[in-house]
Amino acid sequence: MKSTPGERAAATADLQVSPLTRSVTLLFTVASGLAVANAYFAHPLLDVMADDLGLSPATAGLIVGATQLGYGLGLILLVPLGDIIDRRKLIIAHVSLSVLALISVGISTTGAMLLASMAAVGLLAVVTQSLVAYAASLARPSERGQVVGVVTSGIVLGILLARTVAGTLTDLAGWRTVYLASAACTLVIAALLYNRLPRQETRHTTISYPRLLGSIATLLLDERVLRIRAVIAMLIFANITTLLTPLAFPLGAPPFSLSHTEIGLFGLAGAAGALGAARAGRWTDRGLGQRTTGIALGLMLFAWLPISLLGQSIVWLVAGVIIIDFGLQATHVTNQAMIYRVRPEAQNRLTAAYMIFYSIGSALGSSFSTFVYSRAGWEGVCLLGAGISTMTLIFWAATLRATPSMATQRLNAAE
Repeated sequence: MKSTPGERAAATADLQVSPLTRSVTLLFTVASGLAVANAYFAHPLLDVMADDLGLSPATAGLIVGATQLGYGLGLILLVPLGDIIDRRKLIIAHVSLSVLALISVGISTTGAMLLASMAAVGLLAVVTQSLVAYAASLARPSERGQVVGVVTSGIVLGILLARTVAGTLTDLAGWRTVYLASAACTLVIAALLYNRLPRQETRHTTISYPRLLGSIATLLLDERVLRIRAVIAMLIFANITTLLTPLAFPLGAPPFSLSHTEIGLFGLAGAAGALGAARAGRWTDRGLGQRTTGIALGLMLFAWLPISLLGQSIVWLVAGVIIIDFGLQATHVTNQAMIYRVRPEAQNRLTAAYMIFYSIGSALGSSFSTFVYSRAGWEGVCLLGAGISTMTLIFWAATLRATPSMATQRLNAAE
């Protein structure tokens, strides 16, 4: 049986030597983890930062908001640039500028300076998404999902470890040390990226920056896979923030009465998500993306059962967090692996469009869960989370036939 031109092209691509060695993939992973951690360090430090600068509780709450605002702007304004200019130079520039932003946070003397600096940290933290897209573009087609999974596992660990590292360094030497130490580490990463990031052929394009940004909306209109997977992303991240945002309330109250440090350490139970991220990429490469999605979404729904039993034992909550985070990261990586096969030349814009829905979902989950907790307690939060999970499963099942198989995507990408 003769092979098709698309199959021959895909086979040829897989025989090419990938510039992604294990050490380079590890560098992508560590750089992504550190970049995203920079945006999460402040979460357990708000009271200390407010006391040091004499900020009111309301102003202190804006610290996280400024970071999130900067991150959202970065997704729209910076990430798409990787499709028209040298990705290597773009990444190195973003990481280098992050050093200055982190130093600015560490030496802030006023609330205005701190908020502006935190917004800059969030703006430049989107380099994480550029790193994922760049790693995907360098990987062989048959290994793209695995590479995305490995790099994403670094992001998961960066988010989880940020609270623990920030709390420990603050106890030892003050909150400013967190950002100054991160600036030093980021500078080292910038040097390593400069020396080790593979170079690609220079791309020549005539598309203007305004048209580049406008094409994000065009991609959403044209690419069905992107639309479907973006909506799934919005729902699963609304699901996880529904759990995490109000979690401190029951854990900080009797009978648990956990401290902020203990609650932060509790989040490490979600480290299993890193395993889910790495494995899901491999399964997707084998053409099991839809099956992986269905199982992962089913796990996220099931997780709300043990989570709802928090009143009986905290052990149930730990089990539920492990399960739901595994399902979340497995779905997230599968989503990315599938959308990157749609338009390889537009991977940064695909990332930007996808992550915008992620941000919307996170914001909706945070907002609704705190409102529900104030009215219906933990039981209401669990019902809300289970409802979102059910909605996600129904949406995935309803769009199953509308999403092309991985085999079809491989042929389309090769042709």
